Amino acid sequence: MLDKEYISFISDIKTKIKQAQIKVAIKVNEELLRLYWDIAKIIVDKQKSSSWGDGIIEQISRDLKQEFPNLKGFSVRNLKYMKQWYLFWIKGQQAVAQIFKIPWGHNIVIITKCKNIDEALFYVKKTIEKGYSRAVLVHQIESNLFSRSNKAINNFDKKLPAPQSDLAKEITKDPYCFDFLSLNEKYNEKELENALMDHLTNFLLELGSGFAFVGRQYRLEITGEEFFIDLLFYHIKLKCYVVIELKTTKFKPEYAGKLNFYITAVDKEIKEPNDNPTIGILICKSKNNTIVEYALNSIEKPIGVSEYKLFKELPKELKSALPSIEEIENQLQKIEIKNESD
Repeated sequence: MLDKEYISFISDIKTKIKQAQIKVAIKVNEELLRLYWDIAKIIVDKQKSSSWGDGIIEQISRDLKQEFPNLKGFSVRNLKYMKQWYLFWIKGQQAVAQIFKIPWGHNIVIITKCKNIDEALFYVKKTIEKGYSRAVLVHQIESNLFSRSNKAINNFDKKLPAPQSDLAKEITKDPYCFDFLSLNEKYNEKELENALMDHLTNFLLELGSGFAFVGRQYRLEITGEEFFIDLLFYHIKLKCYVVIELKTTKFKPEYAGKLNFYITAVDKEIKEPNDNPTIGILICKSKNNTIVEYALNSIEKPIGVSEYKLFKELPKELKSALPSIEEIENQLQKIEIKNESD
């Protein structure tokens, strides 16, 4: 029976079972979340029409756990999350259908870490689209993906057809967050590139889904001369090559010209007829937006320009609470004087 025909036959059955399991899991999750929504609504409505405070949630928890000892999810903490979740989304009714499509743990992360409905809805959609695990979702929120997405200065609208230009903008960020790297204060482009390759998984996560790594210092030979691209990727969704150039200095107009040359070379030497036009992303230490816009104005190829950050910036209120270097030095001097006098 273990011939090729049977192996193919049993493989089809296994595939259908797995697909059914996934559908069942999704349906169970959706029904559970709808139950949580209904419970939260009942509690909120009752509290509005009565003098019951949040203390009643402890009584509700005890009664539900006693009645349904084999069911989880009726702890005081989870009931409070249900109420918080319901109150958060009740103002954005257009999003309610989508929140039932992601796991409960993801929902909790989103409502506890997002500032408003627009930001929360962004991460709900990304979770559905990209299949984020909870850990990846937390990372994306903490790295502020919402405010960084689709922010690179670019000429995509002028250089690409409408469907591809929109997709190209979606894959860019500004700034890129390389906080997973550990570099000395003075580092060069080679060291930055080496560090990104040592953490390729994190780098690909920061770039976003769809990027397939082709090579680093990718060699191109043109009429006997050698040229080397920092990083070359292929984007599966865009169906095109993506040239990434790294600069550890402030943006200069000549950087765009060099990247324009690399994109042209890839289009001429590597791109297949079925591939879409190659795009370029220049990631630099800093930039002046006006200078970037002027530089891209006469560039022929589609290019986006972004900055990168190595470390997450502290909130302003926390920065102001931290002592300055001078204050630390003065305090250390006082301690030394006190120790000497003792």
